[in-house]
Amino acid sequence: MIKPIVKDVLFLGEKSEVATKEDMSVVNDLIDTLRANLDGCVGLAANMIGVKKRIIVFAVGSAIVPMINPVILKKEKSYVTEESCLSLTGFRETTRYETIEVEYFDKSFKKQRETFTGFVAQIIQHEVDHCNGIII
Repeated sequence: MIKPIVKDVLFLGEKSEVATKEDMSVVNDLIDTLRANLDGCVGLAANMIGVKKRIIVFAVGSAIVPMINPVILKKEKSYVTEESCLSLTGFRETTRYETIEVEYFDKSFKKQRETFTGFVAQIIQHEVDHCNGIII
């Protein structure tokens, strides 16, 4: 189900809780909501639709990838960039990393560990920041 985007910075500034198998409907809502906003958005975190759970989704080409309880284990090659956010207006400067290693659960709740680079790594870092209550 497509959900409205939360713009309350006090809510967005709170840390999200660990997600469980019972939160799978949130994954589906995030996927539906991202699909509906692809013209101006490439990733979402659950708190952006009002749910304080550590769940993110992001677009890679035509695919939407969910990550449950993502944790960034390694970061390499920092750089400064500007980002926007569907929950906020304007652009903000932030530091990101070119290469990251992430441990997460997939939609089947199987543990995964992958390395991401470039723009996909940047999207994941932005959405994990949301899970941690960090607003750029």
